[in-house]
Amino acid sequence: MTDDRHIPQEELALHAMQALSGEESAAVRLHLAGCAECREQLAEIAGDLALVAMSVEQQAVPEGTRQRFVDRITAKPAGLPVQAELLVEAGLPAPAEQPARTPVISIAREKKAPRSWMWVPWTAVAALLILSTVLGVKIFQMNQQLDSEDALLRQEERLIQRQNGENIRAQALLDVLTAPTAQRVTLTTGKNPPAPSARAVYLPSRGALVMQASNMQPLPPNKTYELWVIPASGAPIPAGLFRPDASGSGSIVLPSIPQGVQAKAFGITIENAGGSNTPTLPIVLSGTAPVGGE
Repeated sequence: MTDDRHIPQEELALHAMQALSGEESAAVRLHLAGCAECREQLAEIAGDLALVAMSVEQQAVPEGTRQRFVDRITAKPAGLPVQAELLVEAGLPAPAEQPARTPVISIAREKKAPRSWMWVPWTAVAALLILSTVLGVKIFQMNQQLDSEDALLRQEERLIQRQNGENIRAQALLDVLTAPTAQRVTLTTGKNPPAPSARAVYLPSRGALVMQASNMQPLPPNKTYELWVIPASGAPIPAGLFRPDASGSGSIVLPSIPQGVQAKAFGITIENAGGSNTPTLPIVLSGTAPVGGE
């Protein structure tokens, strides 16, 4: 209560719960004796406390408590006023005679300062939550952008590697076709020059070979032409498969063959679709390699 002539409600609550010291409790009782308004407030508080007490499980009173209470009442000094009796019960000296209405003694206690975090405005909390959400979305978008950029970089790297491989292959083809030491051979069906023919350019030191055939006869679906490098010694080396197009043209470019093999001749046979490790007779086209190729 704001009126300093009355006891604050929190002090009345502490008094009802017997939480005040003996001196403070005695002062409250003196004030209550002459203040009807404070007594009414105390009655309301006591009623609330009684409701709380009724909601708590009751415990049995220890044996002998009632008799000790009666003995204490009968042992009180006689002739003292009610207020004085209360002070004697509290262990304090009996006070001098007081006026009927005594101003209450201030027994307000210093209240602890509330914790600062309890006063943080809810608007600030909401702003922090919104800011955290916005930052999370922004970070997610940046990660997505970085992932997209990484994917583009990887794609560009693959394209560059593919282009480099094509450039290397093109340079190797140019080296074979323009090398002065390359062996150039025309393959025919025998002594009589037939319509089908093939030209091979071979660079033994690099194991590089280019063959272009023309006017080749069409083949069944399960057959293919196979080119052979016939060395000066040893078994023929398979040098690639090809099927002619509608005009009878076909080619083999830079097949995988060993390096440093000196060719004595070249030949073309008809094999099954998967090719063969040894030539199947007859040889449909053949040609002798000139001596001195490198």
